[in-house]
Amino acid sequence: MVSASLEDYLEAIYEICKTSSVARVKEIAARLEVTNASVVGALRVLREKGLIEQERYGYIRLTKSGRELARDVSNRHQALADFFNSVLGIGKGKAESDACKAEHTLAAETIGRLILLKEFLGTKASPKQAGLDSFRKFIHERE
Repeated sequence: MVSASLEDYLEAIYEICKTSSVARVKEIAARLEVTNASVVGALRVLREKGLIEQERYGYIRLTKSGRELARDVSNRHQALADFFNSVLGIGKGKAESDACKAEHTLAAETIGRLILLKEFLGTKASPKQAGLDSFRKFIHERE
């Protein structure tokens, strides 16, 4: 088990590695808007937990277990951000920041149910879609 903060580091490394195959302290710090010293401390803990491999003063890669955990965090984040944006009508920026907070606190079952609700409501050409459209209109009228 890792803390929410360490999950954020894993997710950042995962996202960086999707485009450049390795991450660097400076890139992680910039992505999370933290100091290099904070990154170095977090990496030490992640290394001790066997979630990353790091060359001395160099490249950072996720281990298999680190990649699996990071992928899970990233998937939870994306599912929540998409739900907040497409179902609740929250703007993308706010949906992203709220997803970042919620991904660490909501149970997997709860996130799974939100995904199912989005799928249920999103079925095209059905009364459910009309209900979702009505909900969005209701939100707009209340703002």
